[in-house]
Amino acid sequence: MELIAIFFTNFLILLDAMSIYIIIGLLFAGILKQVIPDTFVQSHLGSDSIGSVIKATLFGIPLPVCSCSVIPLAQALRKEGASKGAVQSFLISTPITGVDSILATYSLFGIVFTAFRVISSIIIAITVGLVQNFIQKENNEPLNIIEESCNCSDIRNKEANFSIIYALKYGYGTLFEDIAKALLIGLILGALFVTLMPKEYAQLLFDNQLLTYFVVLIFSIPLYTCATASLPIAAAFMLQGMSAGAVFIFLTAGPATSAITMSVVHKMLGKTSLIIYVSVIALLSLLFGYIFDNFFKDLSIISISINNEDSSIFTNLASLMMLLLTFYHLLKNKFDSKKEILTSNQIKKESVSSKNELSFSTNKPNKKSTFYIKPKGK
Repeated sequence: MELIAIFFTNFLILLDAMSIYIIIGLLFAGILKQVIPDTFVQSHLGSDSIGSVIKATLFGIPLPVCSCSVIPLAQALRKEGASKGAVQSFLISTPITGVDSILATYSLFGIVFTAFRVISSIIIAITVGLVQNFIQKENNEPLNIIEESCNCSDIRNKEANFSIIYALKYGYGTLFEDIAKALLIGLILGALFVTLMPKEYAQLLFDNQLLTYFVVLIFSIPLYTCATASLPIAAAFMLQGMSAGAVFIFLTAGPATSAITMSVVHKMLGKTSLIIYVSVIALLSLLFGYIFDNFFKDLSIISISINNEDSSIFTNLASLMMLLLTFYHLLKNKFDSKKEILTSNQIKKESVSSKNELSFSTNKPNKKSTFYIKPKGK
């Protein structure tokens, strides 16, 4: 019973630390969604050049999309003729440096780690794009791409006048729906790790710095980790003794190289592009993780503690709002799926019923058809 109480305490500490920043970030995300239309990005990335890679990276920074929702946008860019390098840079910078992710990172790890994460992510995105365009030259023309998605909400907007209602619907509806499940899982896993893993054993696990880097990298690459939803897990790792550099690797490699993203890169850009994409991200993630641990090792990074003394009425309200939004989207999806099943069954029943009625009406004796005129002579 005491263990359960500790788990819920740790869960609420992680929730309080980041909820108000996520709520504010989602609001800004909804506003940015209307201020920066998708067609603006597509119109600037048609050339196979250094400029297109840099533009793709910079355009991806403010766009409010998660690791999964960025995929249809990247496919649209490629379809419009964007270079392979530009598409890869966009895939990296967009989910990692979204406004909600930046604010949530600041809430848990402070300004230095946040700035380092943003700057290094920009460098990684540009480097991947430049290496791709250097190794594989191509003539960029509009392509016919079969678009695939990962069952995320459609995030492409139509040109329209600014509407605060649409901004709220997008931020707290479409965008939050994409991350709600992953965020809840992240909070639960983070709280479980802090609760069940004694700090002494965790320290033994994280003592070998280089080994920790490679284990985290191998673990992160195939796993789908949303840039925002993975933050409570990263915070739990650091609270238990993982170095900031290893946490950086987890937060960089995970969102950029999920199995879903790698599958799309392979189908959309080819095998060589996938090898370039994964290998450059992995190498640079290790390099920047090592740099952070060696240049900022004496800096206190984690900005939360196990004592919940800094909690305020505003953080509590934000936490409550985030929980309500999370369960609303999760339960809404369940009710929607049940409704679809019931509707489908009802249609089937009505179809069978109509067939039976039709069969009955065709087999029903027709009194007129039972009278025949006997031919003469018979």
